[in-house]
Amino acid sequence: MAKPRRILTALVACIALALLAGPHAARAAQPTIEIIALPHSPVQNALKPVREFLGTLGARVNVVELDAESPAGEKRLHAVGLKGHVPILLLIDGSSRFKRADGTAVEFKDFPAKTENPIGLNGSWTVSDFEAAVNAALGARK
Repeated sequence: MAKPRRILTALVACIALALLAGPHAARAAQPTIEIIALPHSPVQNALKPVREFLGTLGARVNVVELDAESPAGEKRLHAVGLKGHVPILLLIDGSSRFKRADGTAVEFKDFPAKTENPIGLNGSWTVSDFEAAVNAALGARK
């Protein structure tokens, strides 16, 4: 019974994402970037360079933002298999994982790796990793 429920939850999340994405979702050449994050200031400060980068891309990407504490945000986190306190999750076309050129993998979860982040909440990624992943998604669509 858990598997049909998980499939249904994922389907509902995808439909909600499509509705939130609006008319731009139909463009195949446009990657969808989801920012699922807590609305608190340390999180929002950490996301500032991510949003600035996405702002430089204009209409080349479709950006969807969800408050991780909202019902829609919680459903989306559950749909990708996450539970509990997740301050930041970035998805590029539904995936939070990216393989760097050196072969190491990162997940765009928690804070970007920096020394001033809250204890235990450093992710394995940097803003440069995120930029590379988005650029790769854009390049794959040309």
